[in-house]
Amino acid sequence: MMHRKFAQAMAVAALAALPMLASAQLTGNVALTSNYKFRGQDQDMIGKNDYAKTKGFKPAIQGGFDYAFGETGFYVGNWNSSVNWLKGNSIESDIYGGYKFKAGPFDMDVGALTYIYPGNSAGNTTELYGAGTWADEAIGSFTLKYSHTVSKDYFGYAGNKAGSGLKGTNTGYLNLAYSKEIVPKLTLKAAVGYTHMSSDIRSLGYKSYVDYNVGVSYDFGSGLALAGSIQGANKKSSYLAVSNPGVDLGFGTFGQTTYSPNKARFIVTLSKTL
Repeated sequence: MMHRKFAQAMAVAALAALPMLASAQLTGNVALTSNYKFRGQDQDMIGKNDYAKTKGFKPAIQGGFDYAFGETGFYVGNWNSSVNWLKGNSIESDIYGGYKFKAGPFDMDVGALTYIYPGNSAGNTTELYGAGTWADEAIGSFTLKYSHTVSKDYFGYAGNKAGSGLKGTNTGYLNLAYSKEIVPKLTLKAAVGYTHMSSDIRSLGYKSYVDYNVGVSYDFGSGLALAGSIQGANKKSSYLAVSNPGVDLGFGTFGQTTYSPNKARFIVTLSKTL
């Protein structure tokens, strides 16, 4: 009798879920970019003999999918990119889920996102986020988003995995993005963000900084788009990596050069929505 009641309950639940499953939407995306920057910083940094790469052309292949649960507002997704800033790791894999809803004139979005680096978990980071979008056909679209770190570290900056005793928890990122179709198929896109590092990370000399992204995107139709943008960040001297060790003459080093991942770059990205 208990088994029959359980089976009946499961059948009722399955029937109730059918409308949601029938209207569920699965979309995919793939892209090729000349340089992958995240919050203004290069994600391809390790070069010959582990010294920093200085060239602007650092191509990355990217792609993922999004699954929307019908009209419920709930969604899950995964996005991936080739990266090269953690020893032993070459992939960033993001897993996220959230809920979208209307609040008056605003389109709201709240959720959680985990950045995973399979070859080196020192970079793993989890954030909670909330965003609001206001759009007007004549003025354009504005999106304000805040992400808050809840993991023990923020992309390895605190060195928590290595036993530093420091934490990246409570690092926050605020971003304001704008987009407007200026002529048919050509869209202007601009964004400015602010990363507020945790006090532990700042104690290591990494300053909070501002990043920027401005450019245009052309829609070829059928989900194919080409974008060009200038991306970078300030506080370059707080994020220096040695690109050439120079020569140690015994009384000092001669010829050493450094590179900052915050350096501004012109980036081209070809993307396809599936």
